[in-house]
Amino acid sequence: MLIYFEIQSTFKYRTMYKQIIKIRSGVLVFLTHQMALPLLKLIRKPVIFPYTSDQLAQFPQGSLGKDLIDFIRVRKLQLLSYYAKHDIKHIILGYDTNDSGEVCLQCFMLGNQHISFPVIATVIYGFITMPEHWKEFRSAFKRGRTSSKIEKWKWFELLYAETNSLKKLIPS
Repeated sequence: MLIYFEIQSTFKYRTMYKQIIKIRSGVLVFLTHQMALPLLKLIRKPVIFPYTSDQLAQFPQGSLGKDLIDFIRVRKLQLLSYYAKHDIKHIILGYDTNDSGEVCLQCFMLGNQHISFPVIATVIYGFITMPEHWKEFRSAFKRGRTSSKIEKWKWFELLYAETNSLKKLIPS
């Protein structure tokens, strides 16, 4: 009888945990895609991304441009001109597009002294709602602090560069 209650309790805990993950993920997506992106489009001057998906697909294998379109297609995302720079950072820094990966990317940027509302909001949200990833966030922040500043990189000019060479510029 005791084993039955332990199994039932474990099942309830896992089910509840999965629900919490689903809710917090939905909130993060809502905050970034439904609130932050439209706001940023209003207050930032638009950056014109110089390539289409088809053009990126023609880039040399191993180039950042080719890796960008592969990254987007594998994750079933769309190439958004105002979000391409963010996706390029995911590739170079090696953080996935899942919840913890998004927060790690922003922790890196905070450590790299890039202070903005989206960075601060995402980091705070991550620390409040994802305590199981605190170690990863701290590591990403430290990595950003020890890296050279990437904020001034000319991201779209790097698209023909070899991705692996760019990754080597950032300590792991």
